[in-house]
Amino acid sequence: MEELSPNKANRFKILTVLAIAASLSLRAYMNSAKNIILEVDGKTEEISTYAETVEDLLDEEEILLDKFDYISFTLDTKLEDNMKITIKKAKLYTLAIGDVMEEINSIYTRVGDVVNDLNISLGELDYIEPALDEKLSYGDEIKITRVQEEVEEVEEVIPHESIVQKSDKLDNGTTKVIQEGEDGVKIKKLKKVFENGQLVEKILIGEEIVKEAIPKITEKGTKAVAKTSRGNVRYKSVFTMTATAYDNSYASTGKRPGEKYWGLTAMGTKARVGAVAVDPRVIPLGTKLYVESLDGTKDYGFCVAEDTGGAIKGSKIDLFFNTAGEVKRFGRRKVKVYILD
Repeated sequence: MEELSPNKANRFKILTVLAIAASLSLRAYMNSAKNIILEVDGKTEEISTYAETVEDLLDEEEILLDKFDYISFTLDTKLEDNMKITIKKAKLYTLAIGDVMEEINSIYTRVGDVVNDLNISLGELDYIEPALDEKLSYGDEIKITRVQEEVEEVEEVIPHESIVQKSDKLDNGTTKVIQEGEDGVKIKKLKKVFENGQLVEKILIGEEIVKEAIPKITEKGTKAVAKTSRGNVRYKSVFTMTATAYDNSYASTGKRPGEKYWGLTAMGTKARVGAVAVDPRVIPLGTKLYVESLDGTKDYGFCVAEDTGGAIKGSKIDLFFNTAGEVKRFGRRKVKVYILD
């Protein structure tokens, strides 16, 4: 075997050392790779990297961070083996509070979490759409309605009633106020509901009467009044009857002067003008009457039912006159007979 010259031997030794050094360096480099668990929006993957910092790793993985995004470590954090890095990308939503609308960014998808993330406080009466436990998608709208309530007291007039009572002590067609009416007053409590400053509802929650209304009471007369040739006549009822006439003659009474009961009525009073005969089943004896003519002749006028007659039955009345001539002239005719008070 040929021996190497001194120069060649030295060169071989140098190459051998360099080879060993390169092998050791490569082994060291291979041993410096780190295993990193990277989670982005809930999706997890394991990667091996030689990056030194978190920022280097993001550049290596081509991950861009927005200012609203979340990352579990600062960008200058040194990477360590088996480190878990969590990234949550912010989503764009629309927030409407009343008439004010704006675009917002949040890493959360549940409505309640987004509201908390933005430090939005909700009043006890406020309501939000969607509900706090609902999930959001990119671009969804969150609508918050501000609700306020106020209690208002309103004074209201209670109109008084008008009561009409019939009275047989007053003439028909006449009235008399016996009690003046007065309006009452009540206080209503109203709950006023405002949404975003606008009144949307009024709810009655209570009322109190502070003054009772007093009714106006009017009496209306029912007593009948007839306008006759002798003035107004107040009456209870009226009949249209057939009237005849009689006197103290034998032709009228069947009695002559001197005979028992001649010149007397059934009530024992003296027969006279103003004492008339009736059917007591229709008009009781002693009843005060007014007899009105219906043919334009003079009324017989005021009289009293004091007598009866065999032919006076039902709607018939016999009027007393002083002479036979008056009886003959009167004959038979229709009259109105008013039953007086």
